[in-house]
Amino acid sequence: MEVLQNIFKDCDLHVQRYEPVHGGDINLAYCLFTSTGKYFLKINDKNKYTLMFTKEANGLRKLQELCTLKIPRVIREGSCYDQQYLLLEWLEKGSPKKDMWENFGSELAMMHKQPKEYFGFNENNYIGSLEQNNDPHNEWHSFYSECRIKPLVKKLFDAGDLSTTDIRDADLFCNSLRTIFPGEPPSFLHGDLWAGNYMITASGYAAMYDPSVYFGNREMDMGMTKLFGGFDRQFYEAYNETYPLQKGWENRLPITQLYPLLVHAVLFGGHYISDVKHIFSAFR
Repeated sequence: MEVLQNIFKDCDLHVQRYEPVHGGDINLAYCLFTSTGKYFLKINDKNKYTLMFTKEANGLRKLQELCTLKIPRVIREGSCYDQQYLLLEWLEKGSPKKDMWENFGSELAMMHKQPKEYFGFNENNYIGSLEQNNDPHNEWHSFYSECRIKPLVKKLFDAGDLSTTDIRDADLFCNSLRTIFPGEPPSFLHGDLWAGNYMITASGYAAMYDPSVYFGNREMDMGMTKLFGGFDRQFYEAYNETYPLQKGWENRLPITQLYPLLVHAVLFGGHYISDVKHIFSAFR
């Protein structure tokens, strides 16, 4: 593939061979075998997903700065012709050590303790293939409403997937947010922490990748960990020992999971639209 050869040249890599690997729904991804070791490369259409990998690289670097869990090192990001690319350190899979889940939970809790004076981030980025608005807000309820819920509700309404009744329900939901969440300072979040965005490395401990970072309510990360099956019980116990979650956090899971469900509803439709409507309907 000519574009790959140009990317190899751009990265000054002497690639001996490469193999396709899974890289998500919108990317082509490869394991590169080079004279200096193995690397992970993913590419996609730079015109369709403007600066996606630049934003992802920034998120990975911020995770490395604020988190002691393993985060793949960014080697280079750039573009060739109509393709953009992200070159990362290759992580080898391993078997979990006995304290893997405890370590994962406590280290995530320590990351969530990182202080910030506002909710949001210094730039917008992506969650999946959707742009994510990170305009700064002083209050969590306004950030969650204006930057997370309302933009995706509008997309679904414009696509004919939500009715005017659903819009009224969504407004009632957003108006209720002020009284739902206990007051907490912003936490630095991975932003898309489901089971597909971590792995057990050769060290026996967890690594995180594919972030959608911002400063927000830490229950958002916890909601994501529970959305598609949940993490091990030891993860949550260790987290709570390090940075106890506010009372009732599990009752708020449908509220914190609404945002990723909206993302899935926009991208994939189907039962995700029904899931979103069901959560909104509880606020009539």
